Amino acid sequence: MLPKFLTVAQAIAEVGRYYPEHDMVFQDLAGKETAFTFVELERETAVRATALFDLGLAKGDRFGMVVIEPEDFVLTFLAALRSGIVPVPLYPPMSFASLDAYHERTAKVLASAEARVVFASTRLQNVLWSLVDAVPSLERLLPIESLRGLTTRGTLPAIAPSDVAFLQYTSGSTADPKGVVVTQGSLIANAKGIIGESLHLDPEKNEKGIHWLPLYHDMGLIGFVIAPLVNGCGSVHLPTMRFIKKPSIWMDAMHRHRGTATFAPNFAYALAMKRVTPEDLAGWDLSCLRVLGCGAEPIHPETMRQFADLFATHSKLPRNAIMPAYGMAEATLAIALKRCDDMMRTVIVDAETFQQTGTVSDPVEDRPASEYVSCGAPFSGHEVSAFDEQGNLLPEGREGELWHRGPSVAAGYFRNPTATAEAFRADGWLRTGDLGFVLDREVFVTGRLKDLIILNGRNVHPQAVEWEIADLDGVRKGNVVAFSVPGESSEQLVVVLETRDGADSDAVTVAVKAKVQKELAITVADVVCLGAGDLPKTSSGKLQRRKTRQQYLEGALGAEGSRTFGATASRVTLARHVAKSLWSRAKAAVL
Repeated sequence: MLPKFLTVAQAIAEVGRYYPEHDMVFQDLAGKETAFTFVELERETAVRATALFDLGLAKGDRFGMVVIEPEDFVLTFLAALRSGIVPVPLYPPMSFASLDAYHERTAKVLASAEARVVFASTRLQNVLWSLVDAVPSLERLLPIESLRGLTTRGTLPAIAPSDVAFLQYTSGSTADPKGVVVTQGSLIANAKGIIGESLHLDPEKNEKGIHWLPLYHDMGLIGFVIAPLVNGCGSVHLPTMRFIKKPSIWMDAMHRHRGTATFAPNFAYALAMKRVTPEDLAGWDLSCLRVLGCGAEPIHPETMRQFADLFATHSKLPRNAIMPAYGMAEATLAIALKRCDDMMRTVIVDAETFQQTGTVSDPVEDRPASEYVSCGAPFSGHEVSAFDEQGNLLPEGREGELWHRGPSVAAGYFRNPTATAEAFRADGWLRTGDLGFVLDREVFVTGRLKDLIILNGRNVHPQAVEWEIADLDGVRKGNVVAFSVPGESSEQLVVVLETRDGADSDAVTVAVKAKVQKELAITVADVVCLGAGDLPKTSSGKLQRRKTRQQYLEGALGAEGSRTFGATASRVTLARHVAKSLWSRAKAAVL
């Protein structure tokens, strides 16, 4: 029987004794797969941990990681957790055109973390070396490939549950990056809740998770690297870009590897349905897949029902596999998940009553209704409750800000006492900034507190508007943003969306206004139609509602779409950053 590990460092060192043949599999962009058994994983991470100390890093020091290759990322990250040296995962540049903004944000994160070193993939060296000059604490940038092929292993330090495991910088903030302090103990608590209480993965049956999520974000990193490993389960890691280009690789891998669990944001399920072929559906046996997790953005229940129906009918997917989830970086990862084997549960409420009072009530005939998805109950030893603006506990069925507490809550924001005090209360409660309610101990998320739209005294969640529009002809599903702006006498509703190729923008505008008026009794003041890729998104693909609103007010919408690498502006930007990096590299060599 697998023991109760106290730290992730202990789990990496010892899990191979219990399951020596279980492994992590890494697929590259060409589809080639490389596997590391847990025994090999222990050996390789010990060697890389020793190499980190040989570079002069000490326990508690921070280093950045801009690593494209999943294999190098995971092996180095786990090595850091064994050494007590603190990794700071960073997303790679998404395009040449956005290098200026990327450098500015990355430099702020590295400065906030006071990182001494950055490991980066060799192919990124020419545009990243200038960070050494931009960040006072940064001493050098090293190729991640320099950690390959080493054999020396030394004595590693003792690691305690209270030790910092890594810093997770939230993707949405640019002006003031905040590094969530994730400890070894919070990782263990969250991993046990995810696998043991919710997913029920059985290492004795070699049940495993498979995903394509970016490893520099918590859902991919904790959900499919740390959580399975701590519980003795294997995992398969697919390249994110390979999934985006060919979504069928996701379920194909589930079929071939007999995967048990996977997770993705809501948009990925819509994309997978759109791209799947009848031949794919007929060729897959997904009876092994017990968990289809959905989180990281508001969950559209109809999308999940359609996915379950399609794949259950043609590919033997269990209809109860859909698992809505709720979580955030400040809670390490997961806050609440539907229990495995239960059916997805939703609550339909009278929209008018809920918007005016925040009270859950039965729908009224001939009046609009809203549907909300249950994300299940919090883990044992954890709590979730709704509170009003004055910090008063609300009864079940009343909407308020969701607060969370328990052993999974992170230790605060790195060296940022002001931000820590705002979110992490002295009594242990974490203020999530999310709106929702609790009903029968289950958590229902309704939106972000700061994104709430107030129109003539009505509280309108942007997701309610966006979901009504998503299925209209000409609209790219999952690429709709709704928000309010100041009007002459009150707030006004604005919708910004991406259209499909060949769509008539005027016709789409008319359809949007009519649908929202009919279904929600709300007047849309303005509709802006953009091309594919023009809406602002985070590095993990989530829509940035506040940034879209800001661009709308500034008249700058559409700037996100200039992603063509061959464009003159892109070439000039690239050349400038290469020149800066070469200069920084030359100075470092002289010194």
